[in-house]
Amino acid sequence: MPGLGGLWSDLSDLVLPAGCAGCGARAPGLRQGFCPRCVTELESLRPAPTRPDPAPPGLPPCVALGPYGGALREGLLAYKERGRHGLARPLGALLAEVVAAAAGPRGPVTLVAVPDTARAARSRYGDHMERLVRPAVGRLRAAGWPVRVLRPLRALPRPDSVELDSAGRAAAAEAAFRLRRSAPPVGAVVLLDDIVTTGATLAAVSRMLRGAGMPPKAAAVLAATQKRRRR
Repeated sequence: MPGLGGLWSDLSDLVLPAGCAGCGARAPGLRQGFCPRCVTELESLRPAPTRPDPAPPGLPPCVALGPYGGALREGLLAYKERGRHGLARPLGALLAEVVAAAAGPRGPVTLVAVPDTARAARSRYGDHMERLVRPAVGRLRAAGWPVRVLRPLRALPRPDSVELDSAGRAAAAEAAFRLRRSAPPVGAVVLLDDIVTTGATLAAVSRMLRGAGMPPKAAAVLAATQKRRRR
């Protein structure tokens, strides 16, 4: 994958008995939890603009590594829902590629991740986005990007978005966060999340940050869900 240099070559190989996070194959010498076939699939992905249709008001330009499917989808599910926390390193490195594409020319960038609710963080033994941010920042800084991380948002209890339709997601997102005191951003502000579906959460966060004088330039996500068309 172009951009920040060799993605997998500088990551140590791990032998994980749980099998490949992308396809479940139990093969020796898994590279950061993925088998060679899934590594090839992930390396073939290129960050590209994405936008839900319809897009909610206030949604900044979004860039995704790829569609929510295949090895990327399974890797995210293994990381978030199946306790494969070691996947934060390769997934965070992939997220750095998306940030680089979303931010534009190399320069100072401030990263703001969408935070987990306290309940979600407990069930996942920590904020899953915060774990991804650390390796992403390390990779960006190693490539010469001045990076700052801010946490100006606090997530409030909200219903599981899986159970909501588009209107319900939008309503829940509007009341899902509170601003707290934060240092000023430096350079381009880039929002981070793992998946974009309707864009309601990213739009709500963007409007909140814009009102606080921290307008996001773009949002960087790992995966974008694809709208299924009725036949």
